[in-house]
This record gives sequence, structure tokens and C-alpha cells, in this order.
Amino acid sequence: MTLSEASRVREAVEAVYRSDSRRVLATLIRLLGDFDLAEEAHHDAFAAALDRWPIDGVPDNPRAWLVSTGRFKAIDRLRRTARFNAALELDRRGPLHPGSRLADEIEQAAPPSPTDADDPSVDDDRLRLIFTCCHPALTPDARVALTLREVCGLATEEIARAFLATPQTVAQRIVRAKGKIRDARIPYQIPSREELPDRLDAVLHVVYLVFNEGYAASSGDALVRRELCDEAIRLARLLVELLPEPEAIGLLALMLLHDARRATRTTPDGELQLLDEQDRSLWNRGQIAEGLALVERALRSRRAGPYALQAAIAAVHAEATAAAETDWAQIAGLYAVLLRIDPSPVAELNRAVAIAMRDGPAPGLKLIEEILQRGDLGDYAPAHSARADLCRRLGRTADAAAAYELALALTRQGPERRFLERRLASLRSGVTGGQQS
Repeated sequence: MTLSEASRVREAVEAVYRSDSRRVLATLIRLLGDFDLAEEAHHDAFAAALDRWPIDGVPDNPRAWLVSTGRFKAIDRLRRTARFNAALELDRRGPLHPGSRLADEIEQAAPPSPTDADDPSVDDDRLRLIFTCCHPALTPDARVALTLREVCGLATEEIARAFLATPQTVAQRIVRAKGKIRDARIPYQIPSREELPDRLDAVLHVVYLVFNEGYAASSGDALVRRELCDEAIRLARLLVELLPEPEAIGLLALMLLHDARRATRTTPDGELQLLDEQDRSLWNRGQIAEGLALVERALRSRRAGPYALQAAIAAVHAEATAAAETDWAQIAGLYAVLLRIDPSPVAELNRAVAIAMRDGPAPGLKLIEEILQRGDLGDYAPAHSARADLCRRLGRTADAAAAYELALALTRQGPERRFLERRLASLRSGVTGGQQS
């Protein structure tokens, strides 16, 4: 084989890895029944492809070849381990080591067919993997880490960097999650129709957590972490492709409409830009068009839930060509609907802000102060920031400064802290000069 031919084969392996590696892994987990064994088999299969395809040529069905090769590599690995352990512990364990029995069970199971790559069960395997990684028996941190590792294929170091954690911490979360799946015998299956709404909600929640940490990082000096936004949108696309439920469609729409503004949310030097300050000509019109179509599709189903309603709110913002043209009455009305089906203090706060934009700061401030007086959102920085802004607009400078200080004390995110500090400095200079800000 010439150098150029070898290069083409390597490119073919890399292309299959990019397009199909997570499908291969998902199927191997089903066939082998163990995450770690499947990951080793997955690695061995692609290593074998790099070794064999330059000699034998690229198979007609690369994915099926990889699944079959990975399965047999796992059987070989188990038998080698069993022989090694049997030699060391023959007196105690006897000749039948569990690894050998497991290898026999895997081998006796129906081998993957060459047409498996086109079988609907391959897509089912991806759904099984997503639902297993997001199982409610796992902690929220573990669900996020395991999903990014197993479904998205991110390295432990990449996950750690995105969430400002150490690789060791992330690795421990993943190991514990796999141990929980094994020890609790969490089934590798798609939930029944009766379980699906609750289980799908847990999956969508994980995807939205990943997106939110990318879109508005909870700490650090970067407001946006692009890789997390991209992975969350990719996960949502996969869910819509495999399970086109209205809320999955709504979540994808919501993320696309928010992400369309990514380039304008900070200045070139990384400082926060509010929505009404952003250059809307720089918003991603392709993402907006796709998001609007998805919102309409979700709402047409007449089974729209919280994600679809939030996407509808984002759509109203996206359709306004200028901040002054925003239909705040429609936004306030959509928040009222959202509160009826999924009441929460945060949605109540957002409705109060919309009412302030529609009717003026006084009625909005009254609603926000009622929320805070109930004891809700006392530790939520955006609530104090919103109250500060409305106090500022009403000329209540001392109250605004106190609220900004509370928001600042609760904020760990660099650009947001600097924005609040600038607002405080502006207020204080106004007080010193005897003018309202």
C-alpha cells in the first residue's frame, strides 16, 4: 500500500470515529453489559481498524465490523484475565473463573449481524446509553459527567476544564457513577411508556444543565464556555432525532435561540453586554430560523411543556429587530402560562421583570419585593440585581446600591461581577455629585 493509500485509510478510520464511535460504544455496552469492558473493547476495535484496514481495505459496513471486532476482543480479554487469575489462585478459586464464564456467555449470545448498523436497535442503544447515564439514582454531578464522557465522548480533562474542577474529581464522579450502575443493577434500557415522561424530564434537565453552564458559567472569568453549549445542542439534536417529543423539541429550540446571541453577549474584551445593548445584526439568523420553526412544531403538538414555553419567550426576543420593539406584553403573558404549568420563583421573577418593561418599574419592583419578602430567591443574585436596576430607574439610589452589593456578594462569575461593580461605582458617583443615576 502506498503512502497516499495508507493516509486515505487512516482518514477513513478517523471519519468513522467522528461519526460512529459513540454508536459503537453504545452497542458494545449493551452486548457486554459493562461500561469499562465496553470502553476497552471500543479502544481495541479502533486500534484493530488502524492495523487491519490498510491491509484488508475498509469494510463495506465499518460500524458493524467495529462492533464485531470489539466484542471478540472483549471475549479474548476476559479469557486471558481468567487464565491469569486461575494460574495465580487455582487452589482457592478452582478452574472455573467468573471471567471465563462471562466470556462464554458473551460468545454464546447472538453475534452482531453485518446489517446491525442499519438496525433501529442501534439508535435504541444510543437512547439506552443516554437514559442510563441520566438515571435518577445517580447524583446530578455524576449524571452530567457521565453523559459528557460516554455519550459525547469528551475526555475527563475536557470536562474538568469546562466545569473548573480537577480531572481527579471528575474521574471519581465517573467511577462512582459506573459503580452505582453496576451495584444497583440499573437496567440498560429505554424506559417504559409509563416511566418515559419523568425519565425524559431527567435527561432534558441534564442537557439543560450542561447548556446553562456553558451559556452563563457559574464561576470563572469567561461568561460563555462554547464547548459546553455545542455539546448540549448536539445532545438535544440527538434526542430530537431519536425521540421527537415536544419537550425535547422545545429544549433544542430554546438553546438554539439563546445560543444565536452568543457572539454579542460580551464585548471584544470579554465584558458583559445586556440584551438591549447587543448588536442584533450579529445574531445568528440561521439558528434563529431553526429555533422558530422548532418552537412552532412543539406548540402545534398541544403537549408543550416548560421548555417549549421558555423557547416561545426566547422566540419573541429573537423576532424583535430592536430592543424597543420587544413585545413585553406577550412575554409577560407567556410567563403567566408558564407559572400555571410549572410554578417557580425564578419564573415569577422573570414575569415581574417583563411587567416592569411593559408597565414601568414600580409594578415590577413591587412583585420582586414580594418574592424576596416571602424568603424566596434570597440567595439568587439575579433577583437582587433586578431589584437594584428597578430601584435605580425609580431614583431610589441607596436601595439600588444596597441591592447591587447583595448581588455582588452572591456572584462568582468574573464579567458579571465587573458589571455589578461598574453599576455600583456609577451610583456612588451619582450620590457624591448629588445626582440620581
